[in-house]
Amino acid sequence: MFTGIVEATGEVRKVVDDEDGRRVRIGAPFEDLEAGQSISVSGACLTVEAFADGEWFEVFLARETLDRTFFDRLAEGTTVNLERAMPADGRFDGHIVQGHVDATAEVVGIEREGGDWTFSFSLPDAQRDYLVEKGSITVDGISLTVAARDDDRFDVAIIPTTYEETTLSEKSVGDPVHLEVDVVAKYVEQLH
Repeated sequence: MFTGIVEATGEVRKVVDDEDGRRVRIGAPFEDLEAGQSISVSGACLTVEAFADGEWFEVFLARETLDRTFFDRLAEGTTVNLERAMPADGRFDGHIVQGHVDATAEVVGIEREGGDWTFSFSLPDAQRDYLVEKGSITVDGISLTVAARDDDRFDVAIIPTTYEETTLSEKSVGDPVHLEVDVVAKYVEQLH
């Protein structure tokens, strides 16, 4: 489980495709990695297969992951958001994030308002029922609050720290993003 509080960004250093999927090496400052550990990479929960402490780690992207994410277009030099799984005795600063990408969406607007920004994203049909104003949403692994919602898009307000410490500062209109809707909303929907 994750919280959507990005710990660091990392650069994709190597991408190797084979018949089973794709292996990716990501530069990361983490000192205490272990094989089998879960890491959220721009919102997708991936498993560490190899690593060099404080330098990099490698993950495997199965066909299912490639089909549900924009990682099929991932290239060397791309920056990604990183968060290690939350320890049982850790602080819960964001919201419940599973690292299960529900959909990809697109940046449809970016407006700077003083020191803050408003980012607008497309809203896929299948996720509409799970988003409410002031509710939680995960965008590329970042825990955010929905500021406004229409039928086909939603807005989030971004503070300077979030803008500077995540990949949002590198996003442009038209860029893809991963969405994970609030798991609590999914369970409430299942009860009906």
